[in-house]
Amino acid sequence: MLLLETMATVPATGLFSLAWLLIVIPLAGAALLLVLGRFSDSWGHWLATACCLASFTIGVLLFSSMLGANEGQRAVTVHLYDWISTGSWNLSFGMLIDQLSILFVLLITGVGSLIHIYSIGYMAHDERRRRFFAYLNLFIAAMLTLVLADSYLVLFLGWEGVGLASYLLISFWQHKPSAAAAGRKAFVVNRVGDLGMSMAIFTMLSLFGSTAFSEVNAGMPRADVATATLLGFLLLLAACGKSAQVPLQSWLLDAMEGPTPVSALIHAATMVTAGVYLVVRSQAIFTLSDEAALAVAIVGLCSIFAGAWIGCAKDDIKKVLAGSTMSQIGYMMLAAGLGPAGVAFAIFHLLTHGMFKANMFLGAGAVMHGMDDDTDMRHFGALAKGMPWVFGTFAMGYLAIIGCPFFAGYYSKDHIINAAFGKGQLFGWLAVAGAAITAFYMTRLMMMTFFGPSRHLPGVHPHRPGPVMVLPLVVLAIGSVVGGLVLNGWIQGWLSDAVGAEVEPVHVIETGAIAWITLAVVVCGVGPLGVVLYRRPIAQRTPVSRNFFVNAGRNELYANSFNEAVFMRPGQRLCDGLELTDRYVVDGAVTGSAAAAKGASGVLRLLENGYVRSYGALMTFGAVIIGVVMILGRLA
Repeated sequence: MLLLETMATVPATGLFSLAWLLIVIPLAGAALLLVLGRFSDSWGHWLATACCLASFTIGVLLFSSMLGANEGQRAVTVHLYDWISTGSWNLSFGMLIDQLSILFVLLITGVGSLIHIYSIGYMAHDERRRRFFAYLNLFIAAMLTLVLADSYLVLFLGWEGVGLASYLLISFWQHKPSAAAAGRKAFVVNRVGDLGMSMAIFTMLSLFGSTAFSEVNAGMPRADVATATLLGFLLLLAACGKSAQVPLQSWLLDAMEGPTPVSALIHAATMVTAGVYLVVRSQAIFTLSDEAALAVAIVGLCSIFAGAWIGCAKDDIKKVLAGSTMSQIGYMMLAAGLGPAGVAFAIFHLLTHGMFKANMFLGAGAVMHGMDDDTDMRHFGALAKGMPWVFGTFAMGYLAIIGCPFFAGYYSKDHIINAAFGKGQLFGWLAVAGAAITAFYMTRLMMMTFFGPSRHLPGVHPHRPGPVMVLPLVVLAIGSVVGGLVLNGWIQGWLSDAVGAEVEPVHVIETGAIAWITLAVVVCGVGPLGVVLYRRPIAQRTPVSRNFFVNAGRNELYANSFNEAVFMRPGQRLCDGLELTDRYVVDGAVTGSAAAAKGASGVLRLLENGYVRSYGALMTFGAVIIGVVMILGRLA
């Protein structure tokens, strides 16, 4: 069954007719903070937080209305205005609020509100705090535009808005060259993915005369497999750029240069999930093309191990979590490539990941805040006693991500692993191996940060965060514990109409052989590997290693070196060559002809000296020349 092909929509009425306020409120908040300038410095952060909370409240009300509606009445379209209507083209701007998009609305606004609250304390001493909160609101508005779009064209508008806002947030501390470079890198790499999105939109307009999800899904059964494969690969390219999947993952770790709330917002719950949303929303395309669906699953598997590899080698706490994000998004992409049965599990893991990863990123920010902005885990240790609230909440996220039974990640990840075995033994066992490696590098992070002797640098005295920073950690920790249990089973039924998958019975705890094997490898990753290896003394400096795998992980799998060698340097040489051609060939021809004319005129000007005798001599010389020519002509 194709996504949304048979799913009927109803026009907006009542509260749904005001759904546009979801986007307008944070957008207006961002505009006000940027226009009012320093006048709003003292209260701008409260306004931005209130705007995000208002959008969350509207999202909750819409979700409640959908819960009380009949199944056939849960997909609502909100028509905003017609942009182009000519011939077979009818391009309109509208919103689609269905079982899929409303979950993203709750995730974006809910986690976004907690990050806004956390940022009040984290950015308290930043003199540009007002602008930071304006960018946060802009990001929320753009992300909501992306997930609420009723067409690929409107989705692309939000897609580009997210790219702009992420650039502004990642490079927020632009006085640091590394932060400015990270923002530029994220912007450029994402433009590569955007090329795939724009080409897919042009192809849809050519084939279907529209980019509306309903029109594209209705037209796909009439399209051939080659067309579906082309569209699938173009959309996958876009998804890889936004979700930092192999081979467009190089920007993700550099993006850690932004403030920690940005890392939590972009890399936990919102931006990096946009690619997963795109693939899920486009299941009508991927269902028709086995090649494109297989490519999605393969990209997911590669990203699982690429992110885990980096996470095992990095000492920077934020970059370990960034590698983990790449790996967990890989699980979602793997599930999305498994067909309708895996799509619901992809969204399930996306929601649980948004809770526990935001919890861990904010916890890492609290650690940095207490350690004078140090991010090197080799300078931590013994923080479980110095920061008990941070340790307790972070531990909940840790248990969730490794898949400890009854924690959020246990349910969603195990469903994906089971679905992977349904695709093939190779997919299943690789997914299990990824779970083992996840348990190892996350245990490594816990041991280096919170346990063992203190390795603090001189003058560093860990201090606890304030209540405004602790509150979001507690809320997200609760979600990390019970989120999976609450969503397990329910989400499959909730998304069944949207993804075209039958609801299968689920259990509070899986008792099959695969579940026990997965649990066993997770225990091995935690105990014999993680705890045992990192109970021994840890050096304050990263030791030199000649191990290829260690060095590759530390250098982010040499992705930056590859991009520099294959794309950047040849591109620079090409630009230098074009610049020289323009300077010496194009401009040289113009300036050379002008110089020649100027020189000739200078010579001729010497002849115009004002002496009659000179003019007489020239006339005589000319007459002699004419005479000689005439004589020679007769002789010839």
